[in-house]
Amino acid sequence: MSAAPAQFPTATILAYPRIGRGRELKRALEARWAGRITEAELTQAANDLRKANLARLVELGLNPTDASLADAPSLYDHVLDATILLGAIPPRFDGRTGLDLYFALARGDDKVGPEEMTKWFDTNYHYLVPEIGPDTPLRFADDTVTRRFIDAREWGYVTRPVLVGPVTYLALAKADPATPDFDPLTRIDEAVAAYEEALASLHAAGAPWVQLDEPALTSDNLSRTRVELGELAARVYERLAAATERPQILLTTPYGDASHALPALAKTGVEALHVDTLRGSLPEGADLSGVTLVVGAVDGRYIWRADLAELREILKRAQSLGAARVTVATSNSLQHVPHDTALETWDDATLDENLHAWLAFADQKVVEVVALARGVDQGWEVIDAEVAEATRILEERAAAPGVVRPEVRSRTAALTDADRTREPYLEREAAQTERLHLPALPTTTIGSFPQTTEIRKARAANARGELSDADYEARMREEIASVITLQEELGLDMLVHGEAERNDMVQYFAELLDGFAATRNGWVQSYGSRCTRPSVLWGDVSRPAPMTVGWTSYAQSLSDKPVKGMLTGPVTIIAWSFPRNDLALGEIADQIGLALRDEVSDLEAAGIAAIQVDEPALRELLPLDADRHADYLNWSVGSFRLATSSVRPDTQIHTHLCYSEFGQIIDAIKGLDADVTSIEAARSKMEVVPELAEAGFDHGIGPGVWDIHAPRVPGTEELAELIGLAADAVPVSRLWVNPDCGLKTRGYEETKASLDNLVSATRQVRAQRGLES
Repeated sequence: MSAAPAQFPTATILAYPRIGRGRELKRALEARWAGRITEAELTQAANDLRKANLARLVELGLNPTDASLADAPSLYDHVLDATILLGAIPPRFDGRTGLDLYFALARGDDKVGPEEMTKWFDTNYHYLVPEIGPDTPLRFADDTVTRRFIDAREWGYVTRPVLVGPVTYLALAKADPATPDFDPLTRIDEAVAAYEEALASLHAAGAPWVQLDEPALTSDNLSRTRVELGELAARVYERLAAATERPQILLTTPYGDASHALPALAKTGVEALHVDTLRGSLPEGADLSGVTLVVGAVDGRYIWRADLAELREILKRAQSLGAARVTVATSNSLQHVPHDTALETWDDATLDENLHAWLAFADQKVVEVVALARGVDQGWEVIDAEVAEATRILEERAAAPGVVRPEVRSRTAALTDADRTREPYLEREAAQTERLHLPALPTTTIGSFPQTTEIRKARAANARGELSDADYEARMREEIASVITLQEELGLDMLVHGEAERNDMVQYFAELLDGFAATRNGWVQSYGSRCTRPSVLWGDVSRPAPMTVGWTSYAQSLSDKPVKGMLTGPVTIIAWSFPRNDLALGEIADQIGLALRDEVSDLEAAGIAAIQVDEPALRELLPLDADRHADYLNWSVGSFRLATSSVRPDTQIHTHLCYSEFGQIIDAIKGLDADVTSIEAARSKMEVVPELAEAGFDHGIGPGVWDIHAPRVPGTEELAELIGLAADAVPVSRLWVNPDCGLKTRGYEETKASLDNLVSATRQVRAQRGLES
């Protein structure tokens, strides 16, 4: 290191939400994609947002000039940014440059499909999966990270640039489709060389620190074990640390337990080492004398106020481990939590004051980090008042009405295996065949149809009291009737009501179940410009009244074809909410499962012959630690079966899973015992279908043939090819044809065209294979 080393900051975060307090980046991206603003205007909007975020972090107590400000902006996805940095571009994107290339990789264009998208570890964030083959370029190809550092310095901030680490980048990659058996991690030496050049570029620009994130070291859910990845990381970081022209390195291990790797990493020569103490453990017994130990003490995943007394004890323990220095950080990036509780008003006025006190969004977490850092630096007595106040609020929360409801707890305590068991599948299949009279390769959709501006305006007007409940219901019924008519005209075989009345597949139910609260502005990024508002699951859960029966029954009255009831499953409601942290997730799942069971029974009693209970988050919540898999899969599968096992054999239960790697949970998918399971499969070209067949999956299966997250209309021949690939792998008697996911975010023009092609492709395959139409 040529310059005098700068001490690591006392207080920091691993990253800040990047979409904007008012979703400014979302609006700018969508305006650019629609052609309403220029590329230069998009860049300016992104820079304005960065300036605002950096200024806010300084206002909250972080230092503008000591690299406290972790700078991790992205126009779409941080893994995609690493792909651009490395020039790791699949050949089908040749000829594209700049943002045209960037957004083609993310979203596809009129000539090529995008890179595959899947979940980021056990979060609801989606990343773009790199495609790496033996000949994929890997070099320092883009200096955006350096230019961003220089820009921030000109604005008055010395930031800490953040990059996905090389081990994690390749561990998350998939083989180039042309070489499907290739292991991307065999390219690690070339990737490290590229990172060395990137670090040299940052050093030349004057960056004192760089942050390299290696969450792969906490996961057993990748192609290699975390122990193997830890051994590889030790070699990688010895090499990176040996470089003379580089910033100092903060190596982070967020989202889980990397304790197996920390002793070796501490010896590599990196200057600072981060540990997630919420989901991992301190590096007991490691020689930390040469590194700053950055303690991930404040939870970056969930939104509950920190127990400062408990974190004080963790930090005291960290101070006893012999590190050169101890500093305080978040457990992971704050991109998974909303910006600020000050932006909120609550739907349930009785909880307004309580929830504001109980919760900590990103800004509040920065304040907690700064307070704990003062304790580390100046002595713990200086934050006695903050610790006492946090303890008081936590005690009040525990005693608040609704947090514990004995009648709910007694109902879950009385459950038996019989409550989670249906008749054998073959018996159900025969009964459903007789009742539903569906053709071979039945066509359907996943549930939602496009939500037009008019629908959203009607919902907002009703919420403001400007549109009466009666007029709102009439408007929604009008939309439902239109959706039913459209599906019949297209020739779909099993219909849906379109979910016009639903703001979100989780929030809609959260607003109707006891134990939840909904935010007004609690937005978090799911992928690209897509944002969600996770509901707050604060108390015991029950269903005070039917939630979907009226809408579904009305839709069924309009058609002789079966209309699916549509519900969201217990695991997904948990995963896409902010769950309480004072109760085991298995108990929460059973409470939600019982509420849904009541709804399923009411739908069946109303004459609904098919009911879909979506669990797209089933793989998402799979623990990173393999030792915890069995317990998780037991309660998660059990809660789904609890919700769906009250129906007769001739009532068909569907489920839906999307944007996850399914290999590890194939047994769990079978264990759900749904009559029909629809899955994401279009981007991966039906990759999962042979896996399911080989695993003995013998229920109905609907692999998605239309990737609805790409802004393109798939052609009939393209869809027929995918249907054919699926039909080659599983019996056509159990094969369904459907899109990958719901159609809420699509427009009606592309929806009509794509579904028309889907039905035409299905008819073509039926004819080719001699199936009755």
